Amino acid sequence: MVAPRNTAYAEESAEVEVLYANLDKLRVLTKKIQGSLVRLETSGKVVKEAIGPIYSNTQSLQITNSNIDKVNEAIDRLRQPLDAKGREEGIIRAGPQSVGLSQYLAALKRVDNALTDLNATNLRSNQKAISEFNILLSTGSGKLQDMFRSSLSENISPVEPLHYLTKQLSFPTIPGGVISELSPIAAAIGSAAAHGPQRGQGENPAITIYAEVRGSYINSSLQNLAIASVNTVKRRPTDGPYKQGTNGIGVYSSALEGLIVAEHENIIKIFTGEQQGRALQATCRAALAEYSKTLRELNQYIKANLMTDCFLAFEIIEIVTAMSYRIDSKTGELKSLFIEALRPVRETAKSSLSELLEETKRKAANIPVLPPDGGTVPLVNEVMSSLTTLTGYSGPLASILTSLGDGNWRSTSSTTSTAPLDVSPDSSSLFSHFILDMIEALMISLEARGRALHRSKATLGVFVSNIFCLVDRCIRQSSELSRYLSSPDSISRIDTFRKRGTSTYLEAWRECSQHLLDVQYTSRSGGSARPTSGGPVDSTSIVKSLSSKDKDTIKDKFKSFNVTFDELVARHKALYMEREVRGALTREVQAVIEPLYARFWDRYHEIDKGRGKYVKYDKGSLSAQLASLG
Repeated sequence: MVAPRNTAYAEESAEVEVLYANLDKLRVLTKKIQGSLVRLETSGKVVKEAIGPIYSNTQSLQITNSNIDKVNEAIDRLRQPLDAKGREEGIIRAGPQSVGLSQYLAALKRVDNALTDLNATNLRSNQKAISEFNILLSTGSGKLQDMFRSSLSENISPVEPLHYLTKQLSFPTIPGGVISELSPIAAAIGSAAAHGPQRGQGENPAITIYAEVRGSYINSSLQNLAIASVNTVKRRPTDGPYKQGTNGIGVYSSALEGLIVAEHENIIKIFTGEQQGRALQATCRAALAEYSKTLRELNQYIKANLMTDCFLAFEIIEIVTAMSYRIDSKTGELKSLFIEALRPVRETAKSSLSELLEETKRKAANIPVLPPDGGTVPLVNEVMSSLTTLTGYSGPLASILTSLGDGNWRSTSSTTSTAPLDVSPDSSSLFSHFILDMIEALMISLEARGRALHRSKATLGVFVSNIFCLVDRCIRQSSELSRYLSSPDSISRIDTFRKRGTSTYLEAWRECSQHLLDVQYTSRSGGSARPTSGGPVDSTSIVKSLSSKDKDTIKDKFKSFNVTFDELVARHKALYMEREVRGALTREVQAVIEPLYARFWDRYHEIDKGRGKYVKYDKGSLSAQLASLG
């Protein structure tokens, strides 16, 4: 039993010994590997120290090589524009007519690009080349400018504006074929100008050329209309206010507007961007200067004939203002230039309102004689005609009156006043106030002149009444004046003069009516009792109750009345009265005299006992006589 256990143990011991032997071998191998790693690491350090500088030098060489390649490429790029000079110079110097416009523009474009590249390098060595390219570009641009001017000059024959206005035709524009050439030429000229000494700060030469050629065409086409506008105002008869539309400024303005609109259509097809506005302003500058000159000449004439021709100023304001807004809506340009051209006329129009008032007063005060029959003077119709004419210019007047402020037209210094303006009323109310001021100035001034020259109250009363009648008639005949003077306040202010005329005329009949007053007999302390009012009057008993002295007084009253009444009737019939005035004054006289005489006659006609020695008129004959006054 013991032997098997030893055998097993021996085998296990043998395996353990094998394992220990393998472990020793592994330990030895590990030491060798560690030694190899140490030696490898040492060798790697040596290699790294040896190869490092070589690697660094290699990277530097690669960067240098890359830089050299880039320099070569830059040199190639620099040589390209220099090479272009030789290729394009022949084409450019030959001119567009020789090589064709498209080829010429292409060559000029390449030179333009080359010059751009050269300027971008900023190398001193390129300055000579840049100068040569500039000369070449300038030469090419000059030839294009000549061609641009030549093409434009083919379509500048002056037109007859009236032909287009009367037939309501649009003004002619540059033909489409020419436009298609002008547009790229203008662009090339503008691009070339950007390389000039001013580096784009100056005006595009194409705009300058276009403005010279087309501006001259516009001016030539309008020349006759400018002259006609001045001549028509100088030849106008001065026997009345200016009549709307009789001056040539309306036609002149319409023609100018049509030509500007047509020119704008040309310009937007030839130029681009901001150049369009500059081109239109430059092209129209001469025409607008001539237009402004014409307005100044018309303004001088208006100022010299303000009473009759201020209406032309209002017409000009209306025409020019409306035209400037229409042109601005279509082109976006020129409005401020028109407003500036209009300024002198507008200032004259503003001052004309106060001047109309003052001139009305001066003319009334300077009338040397008045019609002895109480007739009116031409000034009345002149002023009312002017006011009627003014109503046709409500548009410009609204602007002017609003800028002045209510009532400020009464002062000649109102146009320069810095006081705040009261513009609370609307323009219609302002116009009504101005018309009333004019009418009052006219009637007050003429009434004052009448008081100075007419000694008779009757004549003065008729004179004032006739003036009112003409004013009232003119207002009734004008729907516009009636509209502006329809308010109760306006009617009341004007009717004041009717009442003043009537009152003054009736003062002349006061003496006549006083002969019919007998208050001294109706309240006597010692005589007959005060007669009862109403009921029949017994003239016989009344006359019998009078003393001899009282009877003589009544007889004198009848005789004085007869003389005064006959004189007044004769004077009434001799005076000139408008139909409405004669009827109105007759009724007023009847209303005063007839009831007084009827009462007096009823009481005292028996003083005459029907002999007609003292009592010339019975009630019926007096009434008939008064009725004959109308």
